[in-house]
Formats: sequence, structure tokens, C-alpha cells
Amino acid sequence: MRVKAAVLHEENKPLAIEEIELQPPKRGEVLIKVGAAGICRSDLHFIKGEAPITLPAILGHEGSGTVEAVGEGVTMVKPGDRVILSFVPNCGFCHYCETGRPHLCDTALSVNRGVMMDGTSRHFTASGKQITNMGKVSCFAERTVAPESGCIPVAEDFPLENAALVGCSVTTGVGAVLFNAKVQPGSSVAVVGCGGVGLNVIQGARIAGATTIIAVDVQDPQLDFACRFGATHSVNASREDAVARVRQITQGGVDYAFEAFGGGETTNMAVEMTRKGGTAVIVGLAPVGDKAPIEAMTLTRLEKTIKGCYYGSSRPRQDMPRLVELYRRGVLDIDHLVARRYSLDQINGAFADLDSSKVGRGVIVF
Repeated sequence: MRVKAAVLHEENKPLAIEEIELQPPKRGEVLIKVGAAGICRSDLHFIKGEAPITLPAILGHEGSGTVEAVGEGVTMVKPGDRVILSFVPNCGFCHYCETGRPHLCDTALSVNRGVMMDGTSRHFTASGKQITNMGKVSCFAERTVAPESGCIPVAEDFPLENAALVGCSVTTGVGAVLFNAKVQPGSSVAVVGCGGVGLNVIQGARIAGATTIIAVDVQDPQLDFACRFGATHSVNASREDAVARVRQITQGGVDYAFEAFGGGETTNMAVEMTRKGGTAVIVGLAPVGDKAPIEAMTLTRLEKTIKGCYYGSSRPRQDMPRLVELYRRGVLDIDHLVARRYSLDQINGAFADLDSSKVGRGVIVF
């Protein structure tokens, strides 16, 4: 099958809009007509060469769509179903799957080299060269093939744009608060980095009942936007000492600090913002090789905790429907996260807008 896709051939170069060859789904796989794909900074890391990926590649990991066909043995979805695409499909049988942490699936990680769960590819250039698949999703294409376990059914009336965001930024951010840190009502929270994920960390803190939610960023528009989603205070780290200001607001530091930017310096900032016995949750994906200069003594004497958090520590098949229900009840705001819409042909402009720190999420609509 020939489909149009945005292909990354070279780092720091525009994505090429071209026709590629997509093979049909094999056993346990699903052919998806992509409906929407979010523009996420994780993709930008690959475009800029800050994270390694074999080229050529089709990026796009925050997506949704409609099932067009299924491979042998598929039982959880059928043609016509709308689905959220999860970039952490799981095998169901490894240690992590069987102990309730499918987002850390050993099998998915062991074959996470730009191919499907069986180790083979479905995406090829017009000349027959294999194209790397990102996260077994690659939704910067009109159609894609995904593992059945990475397709989470959603009701027909749920907007595909919103479903795409649940596929990454919503689950990652809200999940970091509810599923990883388990923030308690009345707590104080700081969020370092108020992009797509950070905004959802803020929403998660509001949903959890945190009473002090401090947004930290270097852009005033981002901070203003964060207040619309539940931030009670804002700190511009480009104009003042963010750690000192957070400590001043909370009289000693926050109970929970979330790093949602992705960097060593901001990771250290999050740790220093926490009070004695506080918890720093590292959510953002830093460039490969970036390190955080954390003073080890403070962990011992002040009993601080540092937690990693991948994909919101979520169980996608159970937790994504829960987030959809929070949206339906008016508790979780997804509608206003979407600030810009683009066609696939406009994808390079979409990433330029992301890199210029425009507020809200950009979405490719098919």
C-alpha cells in the first residue's frame, strides 16, 4: 500500500513529504487510518539529533485513528473502531507486564529499534529501503501499522484530536501525578517546564487536590497559559532565582516537584525545590548524555526522594479510558490544550512553531 508520510532523512533538515510503501498488518497487528497526530518535543529531539534514531525514519508517537484492517489473531479491536495509539505496546507476559507495569515491558524494549514486536519492519521507501518506525506508531503518515496492544479503543464521539493527546502528553503529565507520585490532597507542587506535558502535570495536581501549584518556566505566555489549567502561582526562571522563589512561596519547599522540560539543570532545580522529605519526579526526556549535578548529601540528610516517571507510569489499557472519563465529567480539560492545527504538508512549520515556544499543543489533522 502506498501512503503519504513525513520522512526524516537527515538530522537538522526538514521532513520530506513523500509516498512510502506500507506493508499490511501481520499477526497481532492493526492497520490504522491516522486521524490526528500531536507535535511533541520528543520528536523534535530526533529531528535535532539530540536523541539517536536510525534514518530514514517516520516520527510521530502521539496519535489516534480508525482501524481499517486487522491481522491474524486480533481480538481487542475491529475495523471501524476508533483508537488511541500507545507508543509503549506490551507483550503481557514478561516480568513487568505481569507485575502491573506494562509501560516498562521487556519485550517491547528489547525490540525497540525501529521495528515491530516481531523484529521486522512495515515501512519502506519507494526504492525499497527500510524506514525506522518510532515507538511502533509512526503516525506522521496517512496510515500506519501498530501492535494490537498499542491500540486503545475509544468511543466514536470522542474527538480524535483529543484522543491523540491522551496518547502521550495527557497520560504522561496527569499520570505522573496520579499514578506515579500519588500526590495527596492539600499538597504543594512545583512544575518545571510548562509545555504540553507540564500543563498536564498541572492539571493532574489540580485533580489530585493540591492547593499550591507553582508553574515554573522562562516564557511569560507559557506561564499565563498554565494558570488557565490550574496553576496558582507562576515563576519566571529567566528573571528570578526559581528555587528561592518557590521556597519563599511555600515557606521551605514543595512536597512534590515535577521536572517536565527534560534537562540536567532543570532536574537539579526540581530536587532543590522540594522540602525535607519531599519528592522530585523526573518526567521530561533529556538529551542523551545530559547529567544532573545533584548534591548527594541532601538526599541523605533531608531524606528527599527522586523518582523517574516514564509515560506517566500508566497502564494504558486501564488508565487511558479513566482519563477519557475525567474529560467527560469536565474534570480534565483537553479541548483547550489544542492551540494550532496543521495538515501533514505543514508539518515543518508545526515544528518551527513548537521550537519557538508557542503555547498549547499543535496537532496534525488528517
